[in-house]
Amino acid sequence: MRQVLFVIFSLCVLACTRSQAQGLLQKTISLDVSRQRLDNVLEILSNKGDFYFSYNSGAVKKDSLVSISVTNKSVKEILGQLFNATYEFKESGNYIIIRKAPIRLTLITQKGVTEEKVYSVSGFVYDEKSGVAINEASIYEKTVLASALTNTEGFFKIRLKSSKANSAELTVSKEFYEDTTVKIQPRYDQQLSITMVPFEMPGETIVVKPEDFLTPDPVSPVPADSVVRVLPVRTDSNKVEKTGMGKFLLSAKQKIQTLNLKRFFTTRPFQISFTPWLGSHGKLSGQVVNNFSLNILGGYTAGTNGLELGGLFNIDKKDVKYFQAAGLFNSVGGQVKGVQIAGVNNLVLDSVKGFQAAGVSNLVKGRMNGMQVAGVYNHVSDSVRGVQISGVANFARKNVDGLQIAGVVNISNKKMNGVQIAGVVNYAKRLKGLQIGLINIADTSSGYSIGLINIILKGYHKLSVSANEVENLHVAFKTGNPKLYSILIGGMNVSDSNKVYSFGYGLGSEIGLNKKKSLTVNPELSSQYLYLGSWDYTNILNKFSLNLNLKFGKYISIFGGPAYSVYISDQKTRVSGYQYPVPPSGYDTNKYSNKVTGWFGWNAGISFF
Repeated sequence: MRQVLFVIFSLCVLACTRSQAQGLLQKTISLDVSRQRLDNVLEILSNKGDFYFSYNSGAVKKDSLVSISVTNKSVKEILGQLFNATYEFKESGNYIIIRKAPIRLTLITQKGVTEEKVYSVSGFVYDEKSGVAINEASIYEKTVLASALTNTEGFFKIRLKSSKANSAELTVSKEFYEDTTVKIQPRYDQQLSITMVPFEMPGETIVVKPEDFLTPDPVSPVPADSVVRVLPVRTDSNKVEKTGMGKFLLSAKQKIQTLNLKRFFTTRPFQISFTPWLGSHGKLSGQVVNNFSLNILGGYTAGTNGLELGGLFNIDKKDVKYFQAAGLFNSVGGQVKGVQIAGVNNLVLDSVKGFQAAGVSNLVKGRMNGMQVAGVYNHVSDSVRGVQISGVANFARKNVDGLQIAGVVNISNKKMNGVQIAGVVNYAKRLKGLQIGLINIADTSSGYSIGLINIILKGYHKLSVSANEVENLHVAFKTGNPKLYSILIGGMNVSDSNKVYSFGYGLGSEIGLNKKKSLTVNPELSSQYLYLGSWDYTNILNKFSLNLNLKFGKYISIFGGPAYSVYISDQKTRVSGYQYPVPPSGYDTNKYSNKVTGWFGWNAGISFF
């Protein structure tokens, strides 16, 4: 009895083993569908075979309509009819994984030994999926930097230097395709036929499961194949080609190479070029980073790690270190670290850390950390930490930590933590430093603005009407912040026989005497020109006032206090109807000279806002 049970058990184990060894792809299934969506057909197969499908939505057109009628066919055969030869099927646990097949290269090689110093490799490049010839694909050899582009028929021909090596490699690249590397034999003329697989944009993973089957363990990784498919890196390495000068100076073939060769860059000790399309690195100059680069007229390289000189211009796709100079302009797609000098313009599409000087303008798309000097204009699209000096204008789209000096205008579009000095206008959204200019503008300020007109949009604004010993109607507009505000002054003495007209400028500060600052003291220093009937005389009234200010609510306050005046005048006679002398009689004066007089006076008035 025990022997019988042992035999039955062995037969069961053997049956299970054979069943397991059979595999999911070898299961036989009958299927009959007409014009059904592919994802529905896969669900039917999943239910019939009690297994799962897994695939990427970007690789499978699940909404395509299919028709199939088979009896007792293996799952592999059925899938072969549903998908073309560019797909493959792998088992992993209770999953069947559907994915694009790895690259397949067809090499039809016709060899002819040559004794020449160079040999040629020619051939055609096709789309693996459609069989269509691929136009403008890049074929290149990385060691000697030889390259070619396919024509409209997919044909290419490249000449290479003979070497003693047993093998060499050609790489084929095309935008939206996966790179392909082909091994060739040196010293032989040969012809190749190469197929490339289009890059499928990644999508979500779709799992098709049978409704009445328990979920198995998570899918385990499928062993890597001998051919590794590298997904294209979606980097924007052609930024300099999109600039105005890049479009004008670079050839169409160079721009195509840039699009195709986004992942291939190499280094060399030096290069010499006459123009961007005529140099020691040939058509691959835009893929090479050099330690020393000499461009007689102009050059086009991947970058510089050392020194680059251009008679007219330098165009670099990536980073530049440590010195670059050109007669007209430098255009850099990456970062600049070091010194950059141009006769006209420097353009950096990333950031700068160092020193820039240009006869006309410097333009930086990223951060500027260092010093910019330009004859006309400096522009930074991000933040500045350092110094900007220009003949006309400086602009920073974000923060400035440092110094801006311009003949006309400085702009810090966000925070200004430093000093702005301009001949006409300074602007900062948030001022945490010092502005010196004819007109200073800020949205908010915790710093100081010194100029004829200081406008702090969310700061200190007062309109005061007052009287003093010289004028019985004195109007002043005060703007800035409590630390320092500017005062625009106009006044007159309303009288038939003692008229006075004045205008001037001053500075003041507000010091709180209690927590609510309802009681403050305002020291103010001002200077006014007094018109006393004739412009032929100089009459300057300088005054220091110390006013006690009492606020009644948010918008009204009264003030008053003593003042000491120093009056400079060369007027010796009275003009009919106008006041003379100044001050009026009854004030004790101090004579400092024939033209300078001092005395103590007073101010009293009301302020609004």
